Amino acid sequence: MAAITAAGWLAAPAGAEPVNDDLVIDGEIHMTTRTKAAEGMPFDEVLSGWLFRTDETRMLEADSFQNPGMLYVERGEELWNKVEGEAGKSCASCHGDASKSMKGVGASYPKWDAEAGRPINVELQINNCREKNMKAEPYKFDAAEQKALTTFIKHQSLGDPLGIDLAAGDMQGWWEKGKDLYYKRTGQLNLACASCHEQYNGKYIRADHLSQGNVNGFPTYRLKQANMVSLHNRFRGCIRDTRAEFPAAFSDELMALEVYVTWRGTGLSVETPAVRQ
Repeated sequence: MAAITAAGWLAAPAGAEPVNDDLVIDGEIHMTTRTKAAEGMPFDEVLSGWLFRTDETRMLEADSFQNPGMLYVERGEELWNKVEGEAGKSCASCHGDASKSMKGVGASYPKWDAEAGRPINVELQINNCREKNMKAEPYKFDAAEQKALTTFIKHQSLGDPLGIDLAAGDMQGWWEKGKDLYYKRTGQLNLACASCHEQYNGKYIRADHLSQGNVNGFPTYRLKQANMVSLHNRFRGCIRDTRAEFPAAFSDELMALEVYVTWRGTGLSVETPAVRQ
Protein backbone atom coordinates (compact mmCIF):
# COMPACT_ATOMS: atom_id res chain seq x y z
CA MET A 1 0.00 0.00 0.00
CA ALA A 2 2.89 2.37 0.80
CA ALA A 3 4.34 1.76 -2.65
CA ILE A 4 0.98 2.49 -4.28
CA THR A 5 0.64 5.68 -2.25
CA ALA A 6 4.14 6.81 -3.22
CA ALA A 7 3.41 6.16 -6.88
CA GLY A 8 0.25 8.23 -6.53
CA TRP A 9 2.22 11.19 -5.23
CA LEU A 10 4.67 10.93 -8.10
CA ALA A 11 2.01 10.70 -10.75
CA ALA A 12 0.28 13.92 -9.69
CA PRO A 13 0.15 16.46 -12.56
CA ALA A 14 3.06 18.88 -12.67
CA GLY A 15 2.26 22.45 -11.72
CA ALA A 16 4.93 23.89 -13.98
CA GLU A 17 7.45 23.01 -16.65
CA PRO A 18 11.20 23.69 -16.35
CA VAL A 19 11.87 27.38 -16.99
CA ASN A 20 13.49 28.63 -20.19
CA ASP A 21 15.76 31.12 -18.44
CA ASP A 22 19.51 31.34 -19.02
CA LEU A 23 21.86 30.95 -16.07
CA VAL A 24 24.60 33.57 -16.14
CA ILE A 25 26.71 33.74 -12.99
CA ASP A 26 27.38 37.31 -11.89
CA GLY A 27 26.29 38.50 -15.33
CA GLU A 28 29.52 37.13 -16.82
CA ILE A 29 29.77 33.31 -16.82
CA HIS A 30 27.26 31.74 -19.20
CA MET A 31 26.26 28.26 -18.07
CA THR A 32 25.01 25.39 -20.19
CA THR A 33 21.82 24.23 -18.50
CA ARG A 34 20.35 22.46 -21.56
CA THR A 35 22.29 20.30 -23.99
CA LYS A 36 21.86 17.37 -26.33
CA ALA A 37 21.80 14.09 -24.44
CA ALA A 38 24.58 11.56 -24.87
CA GLU A 39 23.85 8.59 -27.12
CA GLY A 40 21.96 5.94 -25.14
CA MET A 41 20.11 8.39 -22.93
CA PRO A 42 16.30 8.13 -22.64
CA PHE A 43 15.97 11.90 -23.21
CA ASP A 44 16.77 13.98 -26.27
CA GLU A 45 17.97 16.80 -24.03
CA VAL A 46 19.52 16.85 -20.58
CA LEU A 47 18.52 19.63 -18.20
CA SER A 48 20.19 21.11 -15.16
CA GLY A 49 18.26 20.94 -11.91
CA TRP A 50 18.53 24.74 -11.80
CA LEU A 51 15.74 24.92 -14.39
CA PHE A 52 13.33 23.17 -12.01
CA ARG A 53 13.82 25.46 -9.01
CA THR A 54 11.87 28.50 -7.82
CA ASP A 55 12.69 32.01 -9.00
CA GLU A 56 14.18 32.87 -5.62
CA THR A 57 16.44 29.80 -5.55
CA ARG A 58 17.64 30.36 -9.09
CA MET A 59 18.49 33.97 -8.28
CA LEU A 60 20.62 32.89 -5.32
CA GLU A 61 22.81 30.74 -7.54
CA ALA A 62 23.16 33.40 -10.21
CA ASP A 63 24.69 35.89 -7.73
CA SER A 64 27.93 34.77 -6.06
CA PHE A 65 27.52 37.42 -3.38
CA GLN A 66 24.18 35.93 -2.32
CA ASN A 67 25.01 32.26 -2.93
CA PRO A 68 25.47 30.72 0.55
CA GLY A 69 27.62 27.97 -0.96
CA MET A 70 30.36 30.51 -1.64
CA LEU A 71 31.16 30.52 2.08
CA TYR A 72 32.36 26.94 1.58
CA VAL A 73 34.45 28.00 -1.41
CA GLU A 74 36.14 30.61 0.78
CA ARG A 75 36.78 28.05 3.53
CA GLY A 76 38.08 25.61 0.92
CA GLU A 77 40.58 28.18 -0.29
CA GLU A 78 41.90 28.51 3.26
CA LEU A 79 42.31 24.74 3.46
CA TRP A 80 44.01 24.68 0.06
CA ASN A 81 46.75 26.89 1.48
CA LYS A 82 46.90 25.31 4.96
CA VAL A 83 50.07 23.37 5.78
CA GLU A 84 49.24 20.04 7.42
CA GLY A 85 50.84 16.67 8.04
CA GLU A 86 54.35 15.41 8.69
CA ALA A 87 55.55 16.44 5.23
CA GLY A 88 54.86 20.10 6.04
CA LYS A 89 52.91 20.68 2.85
CA SER A 90 49.63 22.19 1.70
CA CYS A 91 47.67 21.49 -1.46
CA ALA A 92 49.22 24.66 -2.88
CA SER A 93 52.73 23.34 -2.21
CA CYS A 94 52.33 20.92 -5.13
CA HIS A 95 49.52 22.45 -7.18
CA GLY A 96 50.10 26.18 -6.80
CA ASP A 97 47.34 28.51 -7.96
CA ALA A 98 44.14 26.46 -7.94
CA SER A 99 42.45 28.72 -10.49
CA LYS A 100 45.01 27.41 -13.00
CA SER A 101 45.98 23.93 -11.80
CA MET A 102 42.44 22.81 -10.94
CA LYS A 103 40.71 24.39 -13.95
CA GLY A 104 38.66 21.63 -15.59
CA VAL A 105 39.59 19.01 -12.99
CA GLY A 106 36.19 18.88 -11.31
CA ALA A 107 34.46 18.39 -14.67
CA SER A 108 36.39 15.17 -15.39
CA TYR A 109 35.78 13.16 -12.19
CA PRO A 110 35.16 10.34 -11.36
CA LYS A 111 38.41 9.05 -12.90
CA TRP A 112 39.98 5.63 -13.12
CA ASP A 113 42.60 4.97 -10.43
CA ALA A 114 44.87 2.20 -11.71
CA GLU A 115 46.47 1.64 -8.32
CA ALA A 116 43.13 1.23 -6.58
CA GLY A 117 41.62 -0.68 -9.51
CA ARG A 118 38.43 1.38 -9.35
CA PRO A 119 37.10 4.85 -10.08
CA ILE A 120 37.67 7.59 -7.53
CA ASN A 121 35.98 10.96 -7.08
CA VAL A 122 37.37 14.32 -6.00
CA GLU A 123 36.91 13.50 -2.31
CA LEU A 124 38.97 10.32 -2.58
CA GLN A 125 41.64 12.07 -4.64
CA ILE A 126 41.95 14.68 -1.89
CA ASN A 127 42.42 11.92 0.69
CA ASN A 128 45.02 10.20 -1.51
CA CYS A 129 47.01 13.42 -1.70
CA ARG A 130 46.70 14.02 2.04
CA GLU A 131 47.95 10.55 2.92
CA LYS A 132 50.67 10.10 0.29
CA ASN A 133 52.00 13.60 -0.26
CA MET A 134 51.17 15.56 2.88
CA LYS A 135 51.46 12.63 5.30
CA ALA A 136 48.28 13.90 6.89
CA GLU A 137 45.15 12.13 8.11
CA PRO A 138 42.46 11.59 5.46
CA TYR A 139 39.20 13.42 5.95
CA LYS A 140 36.28 11.45 7.33
CA PHE A 141 33.26 11.26 5.04
CA ASP A 142 31.31 14.51 4.99
CA ALA A 143 33.67 16.27 7.38
CA ALA A 144 33.21 20.02 7.05
CA GLU A 145 36.76 20.32 5.70
CA GLN A 146 36.17 17.64 3.07
CA LYS A 147 33.04 19.35 1.78
CA ALA A 148 34.69 22.78 1.74
CA LEU A 149 37.84 21.68 -0.08
CA THR A 150 35.87 19.59 -2.58
CA THR A 151 33.59 22.57 -3.23
CA PHE A 152 36.57 24.88 -3.74
CA ILE A 153 38.27 22.51 -6.19
CA LYS A 154 35.13 21.87 -8.23
CA HIS A 155 34.34 25.59 -8.27
CA GLN A 156 37.53 26.16 -10.28
CA SER A 157 35.72 24.37 -13.15
CA LEU A 158 32.64 26.62 -12.96
CA GLY A 159 31.06 26.69 -16.42
CA ASP A 160 33.15 23.81 -17.82
CA PRO A 161 31.17 20.93 -19.38
CA LEU A 162 31.00 17.58 -17.60
CA GLY A 163 32.85 14.86 -19.46
CA ILE A 164 34.25 11.67 -17.92
CA ASP A 165 36.53 9.18 -19.70
CA LEU A 166 34.75 5.83 -19.96
CA ALA A 167 37.63 4.39 -22.02
CA ALA A 168 40.07 4.49 -19.10
CA GLY A 169 40.64 1.23 -17.22
CA ASP A 170 37.37 -0.55 -16.51
CA MET A 171 35.27 2.62 -16.30
CA GLN A 172 32.82 1.14 -18.80
CA GLY A 173 32.25 -1.84 -16.52
CA TRP A 174 31.56 0.46 -13.60
CA TRP A 175 29.21 2.48 -15.83
CA GLU A 176 27.26 -0.71 -16.52
CA LYS A 177 27.13 -1.49 -12.81
CA GLY A 178 25.91 2.04 -12.07
CA LYS A 179 23.25 1.81 -14.76
CA ASP A 180 21.92 -1.41 -13.23
CA LEU A 181 21.71 0.30 -9.84
CA TYR A 182 19.98 3.35 -11.34
CA TYR A 183 17.11 1.19 -12.59
CA LYS A 184 16.99 -1.23 -9.66
CA ARG A 185 13.92 -0.85 -7.45
CA THR A 186 14.69 -1.00 -3.75
CA GLY A 187 13.16 -0.51 -0.34
CA GLN A 188 9.66 -0.80 1.02
CA LEU A 189 8.47 1.79 -1.49
CA ASN A 190 9.89 -0.25 -4.39
CA LEU A 191 11.42 2.78 -6.13
CA ALA A 192 14.48 3.25 -8.31
CA CYS A 193 16.43 6.42 -9.15
CA ALA A 194 14.69 6.28 -12.53
CA SER A 195 11.25 6.26 -10.90
CA CYS A 196 11.58 9.91 -9.90
CA HIS A 197 14.20 11.32 -12.24
CA GLU A 198 13.20 9.61 -15.46
CA GLN A 199 9.63 8.38 -15.30
CA TYR A 200 8.24 11.33 -13.32
CA ASN A 201 10.73 14.16 -13.87
CA GLY A 202 8.94 17.48 -14.29
CA LYS A 203 6.17 16.42 -11.91
CA TYR A 204 5.84 17.12 -8.20
CA ILE A 205 6.47 14.85 -5.25
CA ARG A 206 4.68 16.73 -2.48
CA ALA A 207 6.09 20.26 -2.79
CA ASP A 208 9.29 19.35 -4.65
CA HIS A 209 9.53 19.71 -8.44
CA LEU A 210 11.36 16.61 -9.69
CA SER A 211 14.35 17.24 -11.96
CA GLN A 212 16.27 14.79 -14.15
CA GLY A 213 18.60 14.25 -11.20
CA ASN A 214 21.76 15.51 -12.89
CA VAL A 215 24.72 16.02 -10.57
CA ASN A 216 26.65 18.86 -12.23
CA GLY A 217 26.12 21.13 -9.22
CA PHE A 218 27.53 18.93 -6.44
CA PRO A 219 28.55 19.62 -3.78
CA THR A 220 25.29 21.57 -3.60
CA TYR A 221 23.96 24.00 -1.03
CA ARG A 222 20.50 22.75 0.02
CA LEU A 223 18.27 25.38 1.58
CA LYS A 224 16.20 22.82 3.50
CA GLN A 225 19.35 21.67 5.31
CA ALA A 226 21.11 25.06 5.37
CA ASN A 227 24.29 23.19 4.54
CA MET A 228 26.51 21.99 1.74
CA VAL A 229 25.53 18.47 0.70
CA SER A 230 27.90 16.01 -0.96
CA LEU A 231 26.81 13.72 -3.77
CA HIS A 232 27.13 10.49 -1.79
CA ASN A 233 25.16 12.06 1.05
CA ARG A 234 22.35 12.81 -1.45
CA PHE A 235 22.53 9.30 -2.92
CA ARG A 236 22.19 7.83 0.55
CA GLY A 237 19.34 10.20 1.38
CA CYS A 238 17.40 9.13 -1.71
CA ILE A 239 17.96 5.46 -0.94
CA ARG A 240 16.88 6.04 2.66
CA ASP A 241 13.70 7.69 1.39
CA THR A 242 12.78 4.47 -0.42
CA ARG A 243 13.01 2.85 3.03
CA ALA A 244 15.98 0.74 2.01
CA GLU A 245 19.32 0.25 3.76
CA PHE A 246 21.83 2.57 2.12
CA PRO A 247 25.43 1.59 1.22
CA ALA A 248 28.50 3.14 2.81
CA ALA A 249 29.87 6.32 1.26
CA PHE A 250 32.52 5.63 -1.41
CA SER A 251 31.37 1.99 -1.55
CA ASP A 252 31.53 0.21 -4.91
CA GLU A 253 27.77 0.66 -5.29
CA LEU A 254 27.79 4.42 -4.82
CA MET A 255 30.97 4.94 -6.86
CA ALA A 256 29.40 3.02 -9.75
CA LEU A 257 26.26 5.12 -9.40
CA GLU A 258 28.36 8.29 -9.44
CA VAL A 259 30.05 7.21 -12.66
CA TYR A 260 26.74 6.51 -14.38
CA VAL A 261 24.84 9.56 -13.13
CA THR A 262 27.74 11.90 -13.93
CA TRP A 263 27.78 10.52 -17.48
CA ARG A 264 24.04 11.22 -17.80
CA GLY A 265 24.80 14.94 -17.39
CA THR A 266 27.55 15.02 -20.04
CA GLY A 267 27.85 18.51 -21.50
CA LEU A 268 26.12 20.38 -18.67
CA SER A 269 28.21 23.07 -17.00
CA VAL A 270 29.74 22.52 -13.59
CA GLU A 271 27.63 24.71 -11.29
CA THR A 272 29.37 24.05 -7.96
CA PRO A 273 28.24 25.42 -5.64
CA ALA A 274 24.72 25.03 -7.00
CA VAL A 275 21.76 26.08 -4.85
CA ARG A 276 18.79 23.76 -4.52
CA GLN A 277 15.75 23.58 -2.29
